[in-house]
Amino acid sequence: MFLKKFAAVSAVALMGTTAMAGGHAACPTEGRVSIVGNEFPAIQTVGAGAMACAGDSVEVSTNLTADHQTINVPGMQGNPAEYTSAIIANSSIVALMNEDVIRPLDDLVAEHGDGLQPNQLITINGQVMAVAFMANAQHLVYRADVLEEVGLEPPTTYEEMLAAAEAIRAAGIMENPVGGAYAAGWNLAQEFNNMFLGYGGSHFKPGTAEPNINNEAGVNALNMMKALSEYMNPDFLTHDSNATNAEYRAGNTALMNMWGSRAATLVTAEGVPQEVIDGFAIAGPMTVGGGDTPATTLWWDGFTVAKNISDEDAVATFKALKNAIDPSILTGDVPTQAVWLIDGYEPTEAAVGVFAAANAGSVPYPMLPFMGLMHTALGNELADFMQGNESAEQALADVEAAYTAAAREQGFLN
Repeated sequence: MFLKKFAAVSAVALMGTTAMAGGHAACPTEGRVSIVGNEFPAIQTVGAGAMACAGDSVEVSTNLTADHQTINVPGMQGNPAEYTSAIIANSSIVALMNEDVIRPLDDLVAEHGDGLQPNQLITINGQVMAVAFMANAQHLVYRADVLEEVGLEPPTTYEEMLAAAEAIRAAGIMENPVGGAYAAGWNLAQEFNNMFLGYGGSHFKPGTAEPNINNEAGVNALNMMKALSEYMNPDFLTHDSNATNAEYRAGNTALMNMWGSRAATLVTAEGVPQEVIDGFAIAGPMTVGGGDTPATTLWWDGFTVAKNISDEDAVATFKALKNAIDPSILTGDVPTQAVWLIDGYEPTEAAVGVFAAANAGSVPYPMLPFMGLMHTALGNELADFMQGNESAEQALADVEAAYTAAAREQGFLN
């Protein structure tokens, strides 16, 4: 089991490094490539790039789904593994390393990694374990026309967001003007993480794996989330990023905290009303509780290569995915899909929120080997509070109990 603390890798550092000497990717000539990952546009672009390498002697398939985090570990534990690569982020690589299902990439980078930038190489305990291709963060997305109608500036704090939501509702413009990816499970946990860090919280006691969320910062975070939910669609606990974006596109919401990778293409879908397109605007993340740290986290997304596959398939997978993130993909609308960590990328207007998050001192998602257990416990235990069935203190106590049991089972706590 991987027990050591991961090296901190922040999106700030990822976004600021100079390119190595360039090179052009080449597809593999033989082997099997099977990729599991998320489904948003930038990942779909990468998946399509890998699929372009399919041929008579090269088998390539992708499974891009919102359920990727529940199937990537089981799909890489067999021998040979079903998936030869998982496209992951700084949160989900932890689970893959804990289960020892991905291989170090140093040899593959040395042999086939020409053109990759140094900031793309995610090095953990001295070994390259992933190749990052984009940075990400959640930040404010809003309807400028609606805020103008109620005479308000874009909110810079969650307290201002609540005030704006009340003004929009009181003016009869929208009944539920706030959108949020509050779906019970991973999404709800991530919204808590954002708010908790914004209130100055730290998930674990210093230098240990002991939980540290049942405190003032934790209670404040939950109470702010509950207050925001009063202005959301009543079914908010079923709304992931896709459902939240659908609400915005339909003109039902005016304010939301959304991923940069989702916001960039928010109004490019077919059927979006013209007033929604015209009023679409992006800003940086908000603070909360008078704090200076934005209530968000910095992320990277990248690819890994499975451990339990042949060396031939590992080479094929690495080369196909390197082809998928070749600088030549930066044409058409691809540059707007993400803050790419690819040589030649020039930031677009759609990237302003992610860059604002990085420049405002946002913290990276805690990349600790036991953070996944905390994230799971938060996702499983917070819905009762959001539904009004228990107090914030009880919900947080339940989270700590669930986390502690899991951490003891996996050897992180005695």
